[in-house]
Amino acid sequence: MAATPEETARRNGGRGAFIPLSSDDVVLSNDSVTSAMWSNNSPTLREYYTSSAQLASAAAPYYITVFQTASTDVTAEIQFDVAYCDAEGSGSKYLNPLVIGVTPTRTNYGQYRNLVLGDENASFIFGNYSSSYFYVINLERARYKQSILPGTWTLELSGSSAGQAPIVLTDDSVVNNVAQFSDAGRYYNIISGSAGVVSQGYAGSNQADGWTPGSGSYGWVLPDVNLLILNGEALDGAHADGGIVLNTVRTPSDTYDLANGGNPYLLIDALNRGGLDENAPTGFTLNSQEDLSSDFIFCRAKNSEFNYSGNPSFISSSTGEIIYDSFITNPTTYITTVGLYNDSQELLATAKLSRPLEKDFTKELLVRVKLDF
Repeated sequence: MAATPEETARRNGGRGAFIPLSSDDVVLSNDSVTSAMWSNNSPTLREYYTSSAQLASAAAPYYITVFQTASTDVTAEIQFDVAYCDAEGSGSKYLNPLVIGVTPTRTNYGQYRNLVLGDENASFIFGNYSSSYFYVINLERARYKQSILPGTWTLELSGSSAGQAPIVLTDDSVVNNVAQFSDAGRYYNIISGSAGVVSQGYAGSNQADGWTPGSGSYGWVLPDVNLLILNGEALDGAHADGGIVLNTVRTPSDTYDLANGGNPYLLIDALNRGGLDENAPTGFTLNSQEDLSSDFIFCRAKNSEFNYSGNPSFISSSTGEIIYDSFITNPTTYITTVGLYNDSQELLATAKLSRPLEKDFTKELLVRVKLDF
């Protein structure tokens, strides 16, 4: 549908069937959208499965993939990967028995050091403690929209000793809302607590900041790159020191057996024990966040505008005259589509209405078009 020549002459100096938008017609809005992280829109994961097929693959020494159900199930989807990283190369076989210290875990450490710290000589300092080894939970890209939503997640880990209480972890973004920044964006310390609230005195610790007494914080959460880095020394600590006695293997060996006691499996087993805790199964609750920028464009049709149409049904093909007198004295049109054009009159976007809207000299229309980015 187009405006009549008289309409366009009045509105925009006769530049054709287009009405320019003014600054008052465009409003910019920013919204934050939150959604559950795990498959099937589930907010909490309590069971963790691995693949025996991956164990025989070349990727296994570097990371282990975790599913929400048996990997052979048709509904199985990757939730995250678990990697063990060690500055000294401990906890995995040598890549070459003749080159001591070069192992997949050392490669992992270098990779995450470059990603997060951007300096091959830098060290990971969790709170106030420099650690040479850690675990990484690397979230699957398909699980989230843009980033982790800080201050809302909870992770439960449990040691293998009978009767030992689990630890429940979150981040300190609520109690310390000033983010620190690395080469990978924001990061917050992981502390004992739930959904951003610190648990003082938890797991034998009386630390008001939720850190362990001797090993600093429990690691970092990096929401912008969707990583959780867990301080291995904090997890290896005794229960009285805020740990779960994870017993990380720190001996490199040419006969190292990943299937029996591999460090990534130690963490996955701790996740499973925490998720199935019979007293208070917290599991792994995690949400993603996405910032959406929206343009709201208000397209107005005044009572005297858009009452005529260039549709051939209005005009006789032989004489060029309007077919029906009522189209002259009392025209009625039906608006179905709004087109947005640039200054060169090139169509950039169209908005379809849910139903045709009747328009005549007695009606004015206001159509709000929303563009999300």
